[in-house]
Amino acid sequence: MIDEKRHAPATLRNRQPLLDALRPHLPASGLLLEIASGSGEHAIFLAENLPGLIWQPSDRDGEALSSIRAWMADAALPNIRPPLALDAGDPAGWPDLAPDAILCINMIHIAPWPATLGLFAGAGRLLRPGAPLCLYGPYKRNGQHTADSNAAFDADLRARNPEWGVRDLEAVAEVAARHGFDAPVVIDMPANNLTVVFRRS
Repeated sequence: MIDEKRHAPATLRNRQPLLDALRPHLPASGLLLEIASGSGEHAIFLAENLPGLIWQPSDRDGEALSSIRAWMADAALPNIRPPLALDAGDPAGWPDLAPDAILCINMIHIAPWPATLGLFAGAGRLLRPGAPLCLYGPYKRNGQHTADSNAAFDADLRARNPEWGVRDLEAVAEVAARHGFDAPVVIDMPANNLTVVFRRS
């Protein structure tokens, strides 16, 4: 039988610091919509450690959806729903949900800029006032990379796809403000990443 589980090596290193950063900002219970869940490894770990939340993973990629389902089958957690096919860049096609929080890990830099625009448009429509939209990944601050390794990563991303790249946090925050979000809480993370928490105004 083919194992459809994907493995992202960085997940094992990053998942505990990410959980620690997210825990104070996520509701104790309710529905969490994860955008661009990728392999599904973060979803399994976080759902297991945040049992009060119902986890709704999603991705636009069919192989990612298969991987999420495979990880779910192994974990057999009661608080994860089957993954949804969802394109962050097409917020009009998002399902009619009422999440209490939205999470998006490592998408903004590995996607064209319209995916970020769609993420905030969709989140601005679905989240109620005060609810969090949590992001994780590398960002530039004031137009500058925060580490040489991030600059090299950015160059590699842009060589693979000119529409990808490490984004300016200020540009992301500007998009967020247009869709009704307050200024973000920014948490420094290992490996020169950031956890960024926006709340609906």
